[in-house]
Amino acid sequence: MKKTKNQSKSAPKKRPATAEAEAPAPPDMPCDLPSGEAPEDAPLGGEPAPDAPPDAGPAAETEADPLQILADERDELNERLLRLRADFDNFRKRSIRERDELMHRASENLMEDLIPILDHFSLGFEVAEQHEANPTVVEGFRLVYDQALNTLGKHGLVPLDVVGKPFDPHRQEAISHLSSEEHPADTVIAQTRRGYLLGDRLLRAAQVVVSSGCASAADAGFAEAPSPEPPGDDP
Repeated sequence: MKKTKNQSKSAPKKRPATAEAEAPAPPDMPCDLPSGEAPEDAPLGGEPAPDAPPDAGPAAETEADPLQILADERDELNERLLRLRADFDNFRKRSIRERDELMHRASENLMEDLIPILDHFSLGFEVAEQHEANPTVVEGFRLVYDQALNTLGKHGLVPLDVVGKPFDPHRQEAISHLSSEEHPADTVIAQTRRGYLLGDRLLRAAQVVVSSGCASAADAGFAEAPSPEPPGDDP
């Protein structure tokens, strides 16, 4: 009993714990901040927490709008349709042009092969007139010749009549020039080979004789002037 009393006297007395000593300081809040100020990483009033997903904004809503996506696809399809339509229209026009050129080339080759036959008819008529052939036979061949010209004319063949007309170097070929008192200069006197047009294109040029005009009086006087007599001895 005596020992227990001594131990109880030597043990120090414990002070009662206060509320300030027991409450630890918050770990995230610095202790030296002045009153009324919040830390920088603390969220402001009315704002979302830092770990909240950010707002996408109106631009993200516009990109994700399904109506806008459909409108863009519609515009792209319309543009492709317009391009295809233009390409097809160009192809159709090119096909028509190539077909017309092919048909024209085929007609041109056929006409070039038939023109010599018409030339032989014309030469036959000239020979028949010179030899006074039977008029009935000549008239029958002339009817055949006219019928052939009319038939070929339906396919675009046009004969050229150039006698008595001014010389055209684009459609005529001058093989000679002759002086003429009846025809002025650069006028076709006669044609030795007939020319033809196929539509508005020259198929064969006409071979013609062109007038060089009347002989000048000076040239005629020079040609008729007598040669001077040699000087003789005076009597």
